[in-house]
Amino acid sequence: MKKIVFLFNFILIVSCSSDDGPDNNQFLPNVSINYQINLNLPQFNDLDFPGNHFIDRTQNGSIRGIIIYNIDNVQYSAFELSDPNHTPNTCSTQSVEGITSTCDCDDGNSYNIVTGQQTAGEGQFGLRRYSIRRDGNTLSITN
Repeated sequence: MKKIVFLFNFILIVSCSSDDGPDNNQFLPNVSINYQINLNLPQFNDLDFPGNHFIDRTQNGSIRGIIIYNIDNVQYSAFELSDPNHTPNTCSTQSVEGITSTCDCDDGNSYNIVTGQQTAGEGQFGLRRYSIRRDGNTLSITN
């Protein structure tokens, strides 16, 4: 019996994989993000309050920009602004209302900006997540 439990645990451990690898999305090119936001600056005032988001379209290393969402002043989410189920084009940039981002193409793709999961439309990929960490009044966004 102990051998069966050991074998089962061994198979379970070996079959697990890390989330830290590439997302294998053939639509979005791999980019390198290492970006910081100073929350003391007035353009980021919306991020001072839980439930608010900010879209950063500056040249920060992303494809179309970054959606940043303040969950609770300690936890934040950060995702690529380009729809993960389209090659970047004129309509693949998303717009955000509440906690939903919607692709501007005619396919109805929408995503939750807290979890990154697709909530409507067709496709196999959720939003591309970036790592985000708060240190004092600075948000560091990386991948």
